[in-house]
Amino acid sequence: MRVRVWDLPVRVFHWALVIAVVVAFVTAQIGGNDMVWHGRAGLVALGLIIFRIVWGFGGTTYARFTSFVRGPATIRAYLRGEWQGLGHNPVGALSVLVLLTLVGSEAATGLFANDDIAYQGFLYPLVGADISGWLTAIHKLFEPALIALVLAHVGAIAFYARVKKRNLLLPMLTGWTETSDAVETPRGGSWLALVIALAIAAGVVYAASGALLPPPPSVPAETPTW
Repeated sequence: MRVRVWDLPVRVFHWALVIAVVVAFVTAQIGGNDMVWHGRAGLVALGLIIFRIVWGFGGTTYARFTSFVRGPATIRAYLRGEWQGLGHNPVGALSVLVLLTLVGSEAATGLFANDDIAYQGFLYPLVGADISGWLTAIHKLFEPALIALVLAHVGAIAFYARVKKRNLLLPMLTGWTETSDAVETPRGGSWLALVIALAIAAGVVYAASGALLPPPPSVPAETPTW
C-alpha cells in the first residue's frame, strides 16, 4: 500500500534546515565577513525550528509529535523488533527531539553571541559583553554535539539503505512510502494551521532579527575648532 507519510511542509522544513545548518557551519569556519551569513543562516534555522514545533501540533498525522513521541516501553519494543509503524521510529523520534533542541539552542544563543572581532548577534545589545561572552561559550560548546548528531543521522540513513534495504531519503523527497502494514490514513494539516505556523515563525524571526530594538543613539558630529 502506498501512503503519504510526509506532508509538503515537513519536507520543505527538512531540506531547508539542512541547507541552513550547512551554510551556518561553513561560514563559521571561514569567519570574517562571512559571519554575516552565519548569523542569517542561524536566523533562518530558528524560524524553521519554530515552524516545526507549531506544525508538530497542527500538521498532518505523521508530522505530529503525538504520532512519534513515545515512552520507554515503546522504545524497548522497537529495540526487540516488535514495533511497526510509519514515520519516525521510537529511537528516531528521540534524535528528532534532540536535533530540534540543539539547533534551536544554537540559533538562540547565536542571537546574543559575538566573535570578539567585528560580528555581533542580532540581539547583542540586549545583553552586553559579559553575558554575550558566556552565551558565545555555550554556542561553541553545542557545536560538536550538533555535528556528532548530524553524522549519526547520516549514518542511520546509510545503515537503513544498506542493511535493511529501506530508502529513507526517497519518502522525504516525494512524501510517499510503501508499506504492507495496516496504518492510519494521514489527516489534519489544514491551510489555517499552516498559515498560523508560518505567521508564528515569521513573527519570531522578525523579533529575533533585532527589528524591534530601539535604534542606537546617534553620536553628534564634532564641530571643527578651526
